[in-house]
Amino acid sequence: MTIETRIWQTLFINVNLVTMTNGSQNYAEITSGALAISDGKIVWLGEQAELPTYDTSNIDVIDGKGGWLTPGLIDCHTHLVYGGSRANEFEMRLQGKSYEEIAQAGGGIISTVKATRLASEQELFDSALPRLDALHKQGVTTIEIKSGYGLDTINEVKMLSVAEQLSNALPVTVKRTFLGAHALPIEYKEKPQDYINLVCDEMIPLVAEQKLADSVDVFCEGVGFNLSQTKQVFKSAKQYGLSVKVHAEQLSNLGATELAATYNALSSDHIEFLDEAGIKAMKHSGMTAVLLPGAFYFLRETQLPPTDLLRQYDVPMALATDANPGTSPIHNIQLMLNMGCTLFRLTPAEAIAGVTCHAAKALGLSDCKGQLALGFDADIALWNINQPAELCYQFGVNPLVTLIQNGKQVI
Repeated sequence: MTIETRIWQTLFINVNLVTMTNGSQNYAEITSGALAISDGKIVWLGEQAELPTYDTSNIDVIDGKGGWLTPGLIDCHTHLVYGGSRANEFEMRLQGKSYEEIAQAGGGIISTVKATRLASEQELFDSALPRLDALHKQGVTTIEIKSGYGLDTINEVKMLSVAEQLSNALPVTVKRTFLGAHALPIEYKEKPQDYINLVCDEMIPLVAEQKLADSVDVFCEGVGFNLSQTKQVFKSAKQYGLSVKVHAEQLSNLGATELAATYNALSSDHIEFLDEAGIKAMKHSGMTAVLLPGAFYFLRETQLPPTDLLRQYDVPMALATDANPGTSPIHNIQLMLNMGCTLFRLTPAEAIAGVTCHAAKALGLSDCKGQLALGFDADIALWNINQPAELCYQFGVNPLVTLIQNGKQVI
């Protein structure tokens, strides 16, 4: 079924399509194809030879000149809003300073918390906008932005408000995630349970009431929060109708992914130390594994995520930048495609699925984004490439030609 051509608004011709309708199994290519848009949705796609008759006077026809269309790219894990910089810590690490020495010198996440608290909403917006703009110009049409550098009610709300302002400043869909349980603020030193109580009893209800976020995340790790505290956050989130996600198994295996699965979490992110039991739990609950090669690279980690086991159990693998000031100050989704292949040994089809259909699933958007399919949102990128693998193969020359977001040409 198609919508009548008389109300088609935009038509791509002379293009090849990477529909990603088969997940990461293959690109689900349509060569010598065409695609039509109306009211922000995809309303026809297929081989150009099968196009119905259309009236060119009423349709904006875009000649793709043999290029390739993909879904708009999705960066499903970022910490894009923050104050200050941690470049000094980068230099200190390369001079041989340990994590403890950097922390004793006032570094680490607490330094970002201090800078974020001191920054106004306008200052946070002004610093985050170029980061989002860079990703947008690389083909990103949907992004997740987490809080987590305020670590008190007023500053967590401030971060989430800035994330909403960013969604109004650029044609990018922004999904917001509340990450109050990111680290222990200095005023709660030695009182982690008191802080978790604040997150659950004050912050989450406020976030839900004011519709400031779509989901809730927790950093469950030896240097973060334990399983019991993570469970308390999940219970509170579900009580207030918010989806859950988890930073898990990055530095050790605490079983946070299995716990998250019992709460039907959208995703488990990082997961370098994830075991088979955790993967089975993900498969059973329909979770997505979010791989973050930028942090792996920047921290010079050696423990690879269990991609073979994830494949074996057919758990979807998403890719994201993890853009943040401390462990992945990288704002380039195209680089993640390359790193996903070179560092994590994904195939190009898996990598592209990781920033399209699987990234959409990690954000609870698999019914409307991440694929070129009838009825899906018309978030579409046109690339000057000869084959889809070029998106992963070459880095540094941006092949993006045209970007459509919600049916409108934005680049």
